[in-house]
Amino acid sequence: MTSLAKIHLPSAVKYAAAVAVAAAATGAAFAAWAAQGSDILVTMIQSGLSWCF
Repeated sequence: MTSLAKIHLPSAVKYAAAVAVAAAATGAAFAAWAAQGSDILVTMIQSGLSWCF
């Protein structure tokens, strides 16, 4: 039983680290959007990209 816990622990740590990195990236993107959302929207409108979303 102990050997199984050792086998699964590294993969669980990898998954936890991947989730933490994804959450940090999502949080950073949301913070940037909240801080400069109107500027981003105006830039997208000016370049015509807002019609793609």
